[in-house]
Amino acid sequence: MKKTLVVLALSLITNVLCLCQTVNDSAFRSEVKTIILNREGVELSPPILRLGSGDRLLLQFDLLGDENRYLSYRIQHCSHDWQVDDLAVSDYLNGFETSAIGKSQSSFTTRQPYVHYWETIPNDMTEFTASGNYLLTVYDDENPDSVLFTRRFYVYEVQASLQAEVGQVLGSEGKDRNQNVSVYVTPPKGQYFNNPAQYYHLYVRQNGRTDLCRELSLNNVKGNELHYKWKDENVFAGGNVFRFFDVSNLNIPMYTTARLEIFAGEYIAYLKPEEDRSRKNYVHREGLSGQFKVSADNRNDATVEADYVWVNFSLPMAAPRLDGAFYIVGDFAGWDFSDENMMQWQPQMKAYTMRMLVKQGYYSYQIVFVPAGQHEGRTSVVEGDFFEAKNDYYIFLYQHTPADRFDRLIGTALIKS
Repeated sequence: MKKTLVVLALSLITNVLCLCQTVNDSAFRSEVKTIILNREGVELSPPILRLGSGDRLLLQFDLLGDENRYLSYRIQHCSHDWQVDDLAVSDYLNGFETSAIGKSQSSFTTRQPYVHYWETIPNDMTEFTASGNYLLTVYDDENPDSVLFTRRFYVYEVQASLQAEVGQVLGSEGKDRNQNVSVYVTPPKGQYFNNPAQYYHLYVRQNGRTDLCRELSLNNVKGNELHYKWKDENVFAGGNVFRFFDVSNLNIPMYTTARLEIFAGEYIAYLKPEEDRSRKNYVHREGLSGQFKVSADNRNDATVEADYVWVNFSLPMAAPRLDGAFYIVGDFAGWDFSDENMMQWQPQMKAYTMRMLVKQGYYSYQIVFVPAGQHEGRTSVVEGDFFEAKNDYYIFLYQHTPADRFDRLIGTALIKS
């Protein structure tokens, strides 16, 4: 009976979380840190699985403190626009929608104690039987109304071929700043797309930014090929090379770190002041495109031996912007615009500042300006926009015909600019 009540309580909590238009990657507890969801065995890979492939996702995260808690997760199927749908669990899973996270280990010789948790999905308790968007919710087993975090992932099937190209926009305006993404979709040999404008949804996302995930409209049909191109929503600001910092070594400041300190038993890193790059020339540098990698020098196992450090950012500016806010954006910040990664104006310093507690490693990020009342961030203000910039574009094609009971994810692709 207790387990039934726990599941029902979690169901009510999660449904409340999903009343918004879309569900997002969110952390609801401050002790949750360093959430990673990748394809098992492929570091820095996106959380995308092919249905029936045998591949699995590896979920990893830390909880600050030395208490080893009983945690569980829940898996829900979502629509193409990331709303939890009304499918029965048996429609998309063989096994259980909820299961315990069975693997954990306490940190070793760190100033900041934490417990590292991990689990593979699917596993012996779970097997996916339907493609589509999925929401993973992790919660405290002893307190099911305490949702720790949510993460989105994808399970796809191959029922279409997606080809894409990144080029310059037509005309002279914005030609040097923007990138145009064109997508071409073909069905399997001998098949065709019925009523494609109504039954199919195509999305393109730049890097990991959910604010730059757009549904493209069908431009035309050429033979049996669907063309999505030359519309306003196909045009993305190019942005710039991602900034980075390296705190894998807490004894010596690395690269963009100005100095390191230990105060009240905690590591503190001060990064060099950020530059306004919007009026500088584009200079290419290889990087992680907003991702991060946990790493600790002179440690055998960084997952439990890497320490945590307060990283301080500063962006000098003559006066504050009253028409919006600046955010540090990257995978380590959840690709989100939240209070945790919003920079604050410091009048005595004439600078925007922010600090964040992160695990030792290498991190890449950008500074994005979000105008007041808008949800899409702009790189043009501080980063600058350049056609030559390197970006990853993820493409997702969904199908929901009268014969389908849910939004199937029938094709994915990745193209790099």
